[in-house]
Amino acid sequence: MDERIQVLIADDHTAFRSGLRALVSTAPDMLVAGEAAAGDEVVRLAARLQPDVILMDLQMPGLNGIEATRRILVTSPHISILMLTMFEDDDSVFAALQAGARGYLLKGALKAEILRAVRSVHSGEAIFGPAIARRLMRYFAARRPSAYAAFPELTERELEILTLMAQHLGNSAIAERLMLSEKTIRNHVSNIFTKLQVADRAEAILRARDAGLGS
Repeated sequence: MDERIQVLIADDHTAFRSGLRALVSTAPDMLVAGEAAAGDEVVRLAARLQPDVILMDLQMPGLNGIEATRRILVTSPHISILMLTMFEDDDSVFAALQAGARGYLLKGALKAEILRAVRSVHSGEAIFGPAIARRLMRYFAARRPSAYAAFPELTERELEILTLMAQHLGNSAIAERLMLSEKTIRNHVSNIFTKLQVADRAEAILRARDAGLGS
């Protein structure tokens, strides 16, 4: 059985698609499973080929990449979709994430960055190019709830996990929501307990709810 990462490439620009095919082919742990030039086509190929990762363009004939992502993940939630596009506006980024994309890179990304992103989303991580990561940080900083000021000792990720804990989500549900491993979530929860000096999950949730998180 071939254990290489099966990559489906979806882009309507022939030259760019060819470049991606050549790039993926240089990686010894990857294999090009197929190519699509339109949204409808990538949905059909994804259903038939069941690739590990899809490199998805945002704008294609027929279905756009966001709608194609949404349809693919309804029937094949195990497929990791990495958006690779020239669009970096907030609407495009957040629409892609809401549709279920696990990563978002701009087409100007370095070749090594693209390959690293493919491996990362395949392993269950969420990955963003530097420009997109900065945009996300600015967006969430601007929307940071005042209740978060009650826990200055926690990192952004720990605050996010504490908020989900306050919504009574277990570690497995939080891991699925954030696209992280359960082990990673357990480590963060342990750090939260230590930093808040609480004995258990119930006490942490009580502190969070008192501060207005999770409501």
